[in-house]
Parts: sequence; C-alpha cells; structure tokens
Amino acid sequence: MPENGKHLRFRTSSLTRGIIAVTTGGAALALPVIGATGAFAAPAPSAAVEKAVTSTAASGKGIAAQKSESTSYSVILGDTLAKIAREHSVNGGWKALYEDNQKAVGGNPDLIHPGLKLTIGAKADSKSEKAESKASATSDRAEKGADRADRSERTNTALAAEGAPAAEAAPAAEAAPAAEPVSYTNDLDGWIKESLAVMAEHGIPGTYEGIHRNIIRESAGDPRAINNWDINAINGVPSKGLLQVIDPTFQAYHVPGTSMDSYDPVANITAACNYAADKYGSIDNVFGAY
Repeated sequence: MPENGKHLRFRTSSLTRGIIAVTTGGAALALPVIGATGAFAAPAPSAAVEKAVTSTAASGKGIAAQKSESTSYSVILGDTLAKIAREHSVNGGWKALYEDNQKAVGGNPDLIHPGLKLTIGAKADSKSEKAESKASATSDRAEKGADRADRSERTNTALAAEGAPAAEAAPAAEAAPAAEPVSYTNDLDGWIKESLAVMAEHGIPGTYEGIHRNIIRESAGDPRAINNWDINAINGVPSKGLLQVIDPTFQAYHVPGTSMDSYDPVANITAACNYAADKYGSIDNVFGAY
C-alpha cells in the first residue's frame, strides 16, 4: 500500500469569475455580462488574451487608417459606450456608436473589453464616401458625354471635308397628292371662269365683270352667234362667237392650250381678251365696238 501523502487543496479566489481557454485557434475569454449601458469595461484579460486582442487590434489598424475622416478609439478599463459617446460628442449617443461598431462589439452593447478598437464617425465617413462616389460617377458621365459630342463633331467635320453628308438625311416627306382638276360648268359662268384661269397662266389682264359685260353686248351669251351683215361679213370674215372675233384676229391672238375653233367659248374669250389687252390694255377698258 502506497504511502499516504498530503493532499493540498488550493482555495479558488471568489474574485476569479472568468475562465481562460487557450486553444490552437487563439484565446477565448468568458466574462460575466454586466447589465445596462452604464456598466464598466470588463477587467483586463490575461497575457494570452492580451496577445490575441493585440493581434486583432493590429489587424484592424489598417482598416482604421484607411478612414482618415474617422477616429479610432481603444477601450480602456471603466469605459462604457455611453461614456465614450458623450466624451466624443457622438451624434445619436451610445446607440449610434454601437450601431457603427456592432460588428466589433458583438450582440451585447454592455460588454466591451479593454483594448477593443471602436471607430467614431464611421457612418459620416460612409456617407461622405457615397457622396464622393456619386459625384465621381456624375463627372464621368459628363466627360463621356462631352467626348461623344466631340467625336461626333470631328466625324461630321471630316465627312464635310470629304464632300460626304455629315448625317444621314431624313427621308423625304411624301409628295402631296396632286390637286384635283378644277371642274367648270358648261355655261356662261363656267366659260368665263375657265377663261380667267387660262388668262392668269399667260399674264393676260381682265376681270369677270369686264368680260361678262362685253359678252352680253356682243352676243347676248350665245357662243354660236355670227354677224353676217357688217363690213367684216361683206369682206368675207364675219365676226363669230361670244365676243364676236373675226378669224384673222382669233388666229393672231389665239392662246396656247385652248381650242383652235373660234366658236369654242373658252378659246373665243381668251383670244378676244388677249387682243383687247394688246389694243386697249384690258378687256375691262372696252365699252363698245372694238
């Protein structure tokens, strides 16, 4: 039987409340949850834990340095989020500070450890970065638009120098349909109106009233009227038609586009008006035999 030995039992301090577990993956510190936002930071961890925290803090330095506009704060013993927010005049208080650092703090805003790095002003920096990104994008779009306009201008100038059209011409508008031919009635009114249209094309003066007045005096509106008793008839060239024109005069003053028949109402009127314009200035100036 082995010798009975003395077994010493070490007394565990009542102040030891945390359990430190060191593993191959690093160090983990289990600390009690201290209620309310007024709680102080947990006691400083052991050397192994400090090494892990220091390593984590060191890796976070690069990130903090990238945000030149924000402030990096290292938690010390006795700190609370409320205290830090108050001392650094954080807009929105401890809630805003926690929201900005929730990933680093974890799910419990009352539990922050000495050495924990907090970023103050991270949200403001984020907004600033977004505004700068938006301004940059707007500037890029403006530059691209100006570049496109410049290229277009250079292309058009080059094409113009080569004699080519600067841009494709728009398709020609469809031609308007031809106007319907004017229809004239087969009576004195229609004959006079058609004659006036022909006279206008050839620059022959005359009005409806002047033509109508002379027709009524010469033939009473009968296109087949003929004078077989005056000197012209005796000479073998009787006056014919609405305005009583002899054949030599009709042929001399015939207007192209009208009939060669001196009895034709339109041909008779236009030839007589052409003759009157030559002799009297206009058929309107004729008030008797002509």
